[in-house]
Amino acid sequence: MERMVLDFGRMYQERNEALQEVARAHHDALLRLSRAAEYRDDDTGVHIVRIGYLAWALALRLGQRRPYAALLRKAAPMHDIGKIGVPDGVLKKPGSFTPEERAVMNQHPAIGAEILGRSRIPLFQLAAEVALSHHERWDGTGYPSRLAGEAIPLSGRIVAVVDFFDALTMDRCYRPAFSDARAIEMLRAERGAAFDPRVVDCFLDNIADMIELRDSVTRNRLDFEDLTQDVPLRIVPRDAH
Repeated sequence: MERMVLDFGRMYQERNEALQEVARAHHDALLRLSRAAEYRDDDTGVHIVRIGYLAWALALRLGQRRPYAALLRKAAPMHDIGKIGVPDGVLKKPGSFTPEERAVMNQHPAIGAEILGRSRIPLFQLAAEVALSHHERWDGTGYPSRLAGEAIPLSGRIVAVVDFFDALTMDRCYRPAFSDARAIEMLRAERGAAFDPRVVDCFLDNIADMIELRDSVTRNRLDFEDLTQDVPLRIVPRDAH
């Protein structure tokens, strides 16, 4: 009987290890797909890594617990994975979209959620939630579902803010980077319209640390493999639970 119990315990451990390995492989494959989508708009791919760390730090500053923040750090970089299904003629177009082009562009959250969804693994459930909700607006005029206020998942509200700021302060194929000061002004102008006022206020209250964290990720050349661990950076999030 003792031998049977030991064999059962070993089999259970091996099963869990195999499931964890499958989840790691799935996560790696989806991150690589996210990077492929990002390369079409950013030839360094570092934007998605910064989004992971900025979302992590902002979640902690908002009082979220460490396990949630760590999960968001890994999920947030997949927010725009749906862009893999958007034609270059739309994705890279300078200037305004036609109504038809806007309709095509607005499909990418649903495409991303479809790629990431249909999983019982919490990481991919959160990633699908982020992909689907990060273009919703606080005032209810966003897409794809026109959610408003706290009906928008917190994960989407956090990623929307950090994505907006980081994207503005980097060069794009269709425009040069804005200065940090200009990006702060633009973010503040959207407080209560596009973005949750509490999330914006928390980000701006910690703006020096957020900028240093962003620059640390770039300076240390962190890659998406680093998102699975707490890489020692100079900025240590405060008020973490």
